[in-house]
Amino acid sequence: GALGHWILIEDSKIAKYQCVVPTTWNASPMDDMGNPGPIEQALIGTKVKDESNPFEIVRIVRSFDPCIACAVHLLNHKGRELKRYIIA
Repeated sequence: GALGHWILIEDSKIAKYQCVVPTTWNASPMDDMGNPGPIEQALIGTKVKDESNPFEIVRIVRSFDPCIACAVHLLNHKGRELKRYIIA
């Protein structure tokens, strides 16, 4: 994914620094047009064979090499949480 660095230098010193890493783009929420971010898009429709070990979901998320703590929250079609997994 894209990696961006924005630096503002004033009086030969860094006054502002912003880094936007690929995870910022890949793990983004839906945009204002209702389009899901890349990770969410990749997960939609994924079949999970064993709810106690949602390996398929972990594999998809980790394929984006995210710089985030990993957890999986399984929701039903009404948004009610069914299970929660913390991936170490």
